[in-house]
Amino acid sequence: MPGGGRRLNYDSGYALTCDRLMQSPMTDTPFAIDIRVYYEDTDFSGIVYHANYLKFFERGRTDALRACGLTHTELLARDEPLAFSVRSMTIDWRSPARIDDLLRVETRFVSAAGARMRLRQEILKDGAVLAGAEVEAACMGLTGRPRRLPADIRALLAPHLAPHAEPNQAGGTA
Repeated sequence: MPGGGRRLNYDSGYALTCDRLMQSPMTDTPFAIDIRVYYEDTDFSGIVYHANYLKFFERGRTDALRACGLTHTELLARDEPLAFSVRSMTIDWRSPARIDDLLRVETRFVSAAGARMRLRQEILKDGAVLAGAEVEAACMGLTGRPRRLPADIRALLAPHLAPHAEPNQAGGTA
């Protein structure tokens, strides 16, 4: 495994890779999962249907949170249950994935402040980026109202935040 990471296999057709990020906080090394493209993921031509990239990105975010020590089950079991909801997502599709491809979904935490966390994700095949996403997720209570990220959640995410500045809307760094 590159970087000496460990791999956790799941029956659902993908595997979680905890590379150096878990051992070396404040790096730009992503959390990564491998996903095989199945027939059900494709359209009639054998190309991954565009909406299924959302599912692949979701799996990447969920397992990145899990690797940080945070599961959706635990969020819901809190005295004041919490959930994350995607507030905005910008996707750049560059090249199609096809049936039987082995894809890697990489997730990087960019920031976590207030009620929001920002992430960058990429779907790659053989090292080539097929799709990229900029994601803003909001922490909320079960009523749907925003909630500040609790201190314990911020503490779990803090070591994994990317060490570089976020790009501003003009494309430069803030």
